Amino acid sequence: MELHNLTVSELSKLLAKGEVSSVEVTTAIIDRIEAVENRVQAYVTRTAEKALEQAKAIDEARAKGEELGPLAGVPMALKDNICTEGIRTTCSSRILADWVPPYDATVVRNLKDAGSVMLGKLNMDEFAMGSSNENSSFFPTHNPWDYDRVPGGSSGGAVAAVAAGEAFYSLGSDTGGSIRQPASFCGVVGMKPTYGRVSRYGLIAFASSLDQIGPITKDVTDCALVQKAIAGHDAHDSTSADLPVPDYQEALKAEIKGLKIGIPKEYFAEGMEPEVEESVRKAIAKFEELGAICEETSLPHTEYALPAYYLVATAEASSNLARYDGVSYGLRVPGKDIVEMYMNTRSEGFGPEVKRRIMLGTYALSSGYYDAYYLKALKVRTLIRKDFDEAFKRYDVLATPTSPTVAFKLGEKAGDPLAMYLSDLCTIPINMAGLPAISLPCGFSQGLPIGLQLIGKPFDETTLLQAAYAFEQNTDYHRQRPDLGVA
Repeated sequence: MELHNLTVSELSKLLAKGEVSSVEVTTAIIDRIEAVENRVQAYVTRTAEKALEQAKAIDEARAKGEELGPLAGVPMALKDNICTEGIRTTCSSRILADWVPPYDATVVRNLKDAGSVMLGKLNMDEFAMGSSNENSSFFPTHNPWDYDRVPGGSSGGAVAAVAAGEAFYSLGSDTGGSIRQPASFCGVVGMKPTYGRVSRYGLIAFASSLDQIGPITKDVTDCALVQKAIAGHDAHDSTSADLPVPDYQEALKAEIKGLKIGIPKEYFAEGMEPEVEESVRKAIAKFEELGAICEETSLPHTEYALPAYYLVATAEASSNLARYDGVSYGLRVPGKDIVEMYMNTRSEGFGPEVKRRIMLGTYALSSGYYDAYYLKALKVRTLIRKDFDEAFKRYDVLATPTSPTVAFKLGEKAGDPLAMYLSDLCTIPINMAGLPAISLPCGFSQGLPIGLQLIGKPFDETTLLQAAYAFEQNTDYHRQRPDLGVA
């Protein structure tokens, strides 16, 4: 039995029956990482010794008859912008290359309470700014389906690790598609919950009004299990919603007869790869076969989402990243005075994409330009949200492609930032509106996965997961695994 190919729910049953121990599973995954990591390069920091200690503790608790949840003893990993006490958290940036947080993020505490076994921290685009994982200051992560291609970004390491069997699940962050787009590229399930559903305390901020932590898993059932563990109100996060958290797994049903699904025509834009559109259209036809009612609809302000996003997100990034100045923590590059120290530290500590976005944001917030750019972008954001509000008066879920293309080659778009930004064309509006959305595999082109995106009403992850589960149970795309050339 190849343990690394199991889902969380499958492994959880084996652990509960005592057919395998957490130490055995963790050892097997550590061996798997050793076998494939030189090709995938998903991990920035590995914590094998700590993982085995956690696994041993879970096995001992199980032996004593303690009641344990479905995630207990299951090895997982975290995107490297989620704070972990005593374990370095770098954001894949030179400016935080040696920083060790003194506290855990709320989601990390939640997973510890659930009995998780943490294998390490995963590579990403620096400060979550990118769509390919090539903006990491350390090294690029490779797509397990084709090592010459990108895994997507910015949660590229978090998604590649799950796709390659180097973790049973992971947590990523999604600011403009950073969970869903790489999930599409690597053929796994990735969900961005509603803004406020999961605490952001301990998530190193890129754009505070857009960032959201979410699960990356092999199937929808696992997504429901992990989402249940991390969701909930947190007094440490003022934007955290004080709402009850449903039992998402209980809500999973293959029956969706009568579900109303809107198909926004703006998401099938010019330049989309024909195979992507064909696969998504076939997925929509499958929903109709299952009894759902699918109709074309319109979200007229979609075309303004991308420019508005790159004003809002960069403005917030400019503010959030001002704290990295070499004074309190992180990299410090000396200078003859404090101003030169600031300049030296930020010049050497930040990569080109982070500098580009800081400059864009600083300009948009500067005197004389605030009203013309940032304030106008906020007004457009309101119009985008109203489009969705109108659509959800008629539909339970919206269906779109996750990305207009399959995974592109490493270096293919590195010299063209605007072409790279277009990779998130289908995902950015959802963050602007604060809605939940999920990407799941719906086909292949050139041997590479294609993702279907389902968008839900605010705090209605239940319906979203139910629709995704129904599709998954009637297709086999989620069962496909990349051949990494090792046993």
